[in-house]
Amino acid sequence: MRVLGIDYGEKRMGVAVCDELGLMAHGLPTIFRKTKKYDMEILANLIKSHDIEKIVIGYPVRLDGSEGIQCEKVNRFAAVLENTFSLPVIRWPETMSTKEAEEMLMNSGYGWKKRKEKVDKLAATLILQGYLDSLSGKTKNSPGEN
Repeated sequence: MRVLGIDYGEKRMGVAVCDELGLMAHGLPTIFRKTKKYDMEILANLIKSHDIEKIVIGYPVRLDGSEGIQCEKVNRFAAVLENTFSLPVIRWPETMSTKEAEEMLMNSGYGWKKRKEKVDKLAATLILQGYLDSLSGKTKNSPGEN
């Protein structure tokens, strides 16, 4: 099963896909958002070219588990994805994924400018890999399919 992972942002979206066995996530080039139509065209091309069956989008719940303003934005975007592509959209807790991605890149020796270029892609990969690991029992998190 091929799954698309998204790290949603208002200016940029990190995206990742998994292999055909659903075991490993790898990042794709970051989408620099322009218009809703443009964003949907880019995603449609990715969905078609990678034969995507499901979408996992990072869901930014707070550390205490409550939902904030950003969750509302992700919910609206997830609804657009569901209506546009008729695919299931899984909201996956992403708390700290961007921070974790930034730390990984910093520890790898990337300068600020290179980290900024790569952080969304890596965050999407971490979100998707977390979801995939939960399916195979490698993590204790539940899939959180809502």
